[in-house]
This record gives sequence, C-alpha cells and structure tokens, in this order.
Amino acid sequence: MSTAAWSPVSLAVVSAGVGYPRPTRLLADWVAEAVCRSLAAGGARAEVEVLELHRLTADLAQHSAQGRASLDLREAIAAVVAADGLVVAAPVLAGSPSEMFDSFLAALGDRVLSGVPVLLALNSGSCQ
Repeated sequence: MSTAAWSPVSLAVVSAGVGYPRPTRLLADWVAEAVCRSLAAGGARAEVEVLELHRLTADLAQHSAQGRASLDLREAIAAVVAADGLVVAAPVLAGSPSEMFDSFLAALGDRVLSGVPVLLALNSGSCQ
C-alpha cells in the first residue's frame, strides 16, 4: 500500500505562553515544523491545529472555579482528544510549567492523553 493512501496524521500543537506569548509560540511552531518534517521523511503528512492557551485564560479560570467548560474550551479539548499526537510548548516559571498549562491539563481530565505521543518543549519564558 502506498503512503499516499494513508490518512494524514493529526497533530495538536498547544502553546501555553502567558502574557506576551510570542517566545513560547515560536518554540511551538519550531517544534511542530520539525515533527512535520520528520513525518514527511517517513512518507506521512500532518494536519496541524494550533491552540493558544492565552486566549482561553478566562475559560480556564471559570472551569477551575466552577467546573464548567465554555464552548471555546470544549473545542480545544476536542482538538486534543482527536489528535494522533500532541506538541506542547510551555514556559517554565519559578521552576514549573505555567499555571495555565496545569489548568489545561486538569481540564483535559484523566487518561485523555493515555497512549498519545506527546512532545513537551519548555522555555524559560524570558526570551524577547
């Protein structure tokens, strides 16, 4: 069977930058591009969906406080659940990934990522 008949690999890319998210988004794009090149070298192609968590700050706070997920948060979760693989870029602040990243993982729930390849890229969060 030729690889052209295969379905594309679906890749969710989560940028968990806080404040001015540019450095973390650049890292997410760079890593996702490397993953896509690697897949292409093996004869596969990827369909990429990028999720920027800074756009979900209020939604994540509401979910954390009230347990309710907005439509935007549900769509972000659905994109991760449907993905064949996940790239996450997050800043490390005070020795641990951002609170927004932790909140998103909590919103995903237990076992959602079970069996899903995840590439985690961390940056210091201080790049300009």
